[in-house]
Amino acid sequence: MPFSLSEEQLVLTENELGCTLPNEYREAMKLDNGGEVQTEEHDWELYPIKDTSDRKRISRTCNHIIKETESCKGFGNFLENALSIAGNGLGDQMVFIKESGEYQSTLYLWLHETGELQVLAASFSEIAKL
Repeated sequence: MPFSLSEEQLVLTENELGCTLPNEYREAMKLDNGGEVQTEEHDWELYPIKDTSDRKRISRTCNHIIKETESCKGFGNFLENALSIAGNGLGDQMVFIKESGEYQSTLYLWLHETGELQVLAASFSEIAKL
């Protein structure tokens, strides 16, 4: 069960990333930090944003977006400017791409076997939250 996320915890993650996250994504995570979303072809498990405000939240956000992004780099074809925000259980990832010091609002499907990117949605609000 996802928790809400404070602006303070969100800013800590953005500081660690060195840039801002798209506003629609930020606002959705503040209400429900994690959960599931759906696209035409896949169901996705959203990775939470790290929350260190108490022991329970630390435990529930241990698979946060920064940790999961680092894990994806082990495939060798993960883009350096990509941030993984969800997985489909098959190895493929939903990612934002960083340009000019911020993550752009377009969501992409990153195919783990080939490294190919495909546009999933123009913004997070176009993804159906389950």
